[in-house]
Amino acid sequence: MIKIAPSILSADFAAMGNAVRALKEQGADWVHFDVMDGNFVPNITFGPGMCKALRPYTDLPLDVHLMVEHPSDWIVPFKDAGADVVTIHVESQERHLHRALQQIHAQGMKAGVVLNPATPISACVHLLPECDLVLLMSVNPGFGGQSFIPETLRKIRELKAEINARGLDTLIEIDGGVNPETAKQCVEAGADVLVAGSAVFRAPDPKAMIQALRG
Repeated sequence: MIKIAPSILSADFAAMGNAVRALKEQGADWVHFDVMDGNFVPNITFGPGMCKALRPYTDLPLDVHLMVEHPSDWIVPFKDAGADVVTIHVESQERHLHRALQQIHAQGMKAGVVLNPATPISACVHLLPECDLVLLMSVNPGFGGQSFIPETLRKIRELKAEINARGLDTLIEIDGGVNPETAKQCVEAGADVLVAGSAVFRAPDPKAMIQALRG
């Protein structure tokens, strides 16, 4: 079953607790945290403090996407804050991605890597055995509300073929420009988890939107 992970980057920051609490009733599967450090991407969002503050508001898995230069520095802080899933960019300054993924697993969390739109699938193939999921960016990271990059569909199909060839059950997560139309295309290409920010939080009926995204 397709998982929907609303990104709280598009939620009302002044009412974040209530926004996160409502997601389970609205049909969400995960809660997606877009963590930005102002270096890897130009924007700054939130860190472990926000994760810890919101943990009591939901029992849904907290899916932390680290858009930071040194992701290994944040593994333990996010575990302590209540995170369940942590993904790290292959384009970051993390020199030892394999070890960082092992560190995430050692903390009892699910681990994955993230690829920017211009990064080829080959950049993560050797890491697949250590990945519970691979997040493909379908927009350039750093800001919400961008349009879906169609080339992502080819990358989904290519990644799915690599996963199947190795007999793995690694999930494919898509982040950026997801709406009912692009969601359908992503699922048909092989995606398992869809991140949606603006589409959910700016919808007149978030519950209906989540159902539409799930297809």
